[in-house]
Amino acid sequence: MKFTKRQFTTGLAAVALLAGVAASAHAQTALDDVMKAKKIVIAIPTDFPPYGFVGTDMAPQGLDVDMAKYIATKLGVAIELAPVTSANRVAYLQTKKADLVISTLGKNPEREKVIDFTAAYSPFFQAVFAPKSMNIKSFADLAGKTVGVTRGAIEDQELTKLAPPTADIKRFEDNNVTVSSFVSGQVQLIATGASVAGNMMAKNPQLNTEYKLLLKDSPNFIGVAKGEDKLRAKVNEIIAEGKKSGDLDKLAVKWLGRPAGDLPQ
Repeated sequence: MKFTKRQFTTGLAAVALLAGVAASAHAQTALDDVMKAKKIVIAIPTDFPPYGFVGTDMAPQGLDVDMAKYIATKLGVAIELAPVTSANRVAYLQTKKADLVISTLGKNPEREKVIDFTAAYSPFFQAVFAPKSMNIKSFADLAGKTVGVTRGAIEDQELTKLAPPTADIKRFEDNNVTVSSFVSGQVQLIATGASVAGNMMAKNPQLNTEYKLLLKDSPNFIGVAKGEDKLRAKVNEIIAEGKKSGDLDKLAVKWLGRPAGDLPQ
């Protein structure tokens, strides 16, 4: 039986339409699949303290790991943690290797083209850190103090705007040197990102370092596969409840030294 070009084209269009309908139907199955299997697979970092790292017992820990467990508990399902890197975390959603990605994801237009995002669940920030014994309540208190910062980084730009003219800002060429300057006592305070500070504090507990002043907030969002609106809505419910109950503030204080605060939707 021969087909005309028009019939062939019409047939292809019909197949494409059916494929689209099937894809649309499939796009809403993640939450149902999770509840049916009684298990959720969540991608987390293991090389980015304090959000995700491997503890002395070789088990993943950190804010993102705790958040993953929190969501699984609220859903009433078991959890499988899937370690990812910054480079492959989005791909884990696209290839359905994970149901969610909780890995310090920032929301931007490029990522929104390929995955969806929940409301924010935790802060990611740049801040000034110092020993607990040092009384620092405002940027004015940096007057006469030495502050280490990585040259050209976001924290350098923000600190330059906010610090008083009499603050002695010492600029170093990379994060490792900046951290070393603080650990060795070359500077009294350090301005850096939460992850760098978290790693430094974990390795040097004797310094009794704590969060002092916020430089800039860049909140984290949970990644969901495109079109999985039911799962995204359910996770948003859990996040909203966690904000209201104070659970998200407790997680942020535990790992970052400050509450989660007013996070964006």
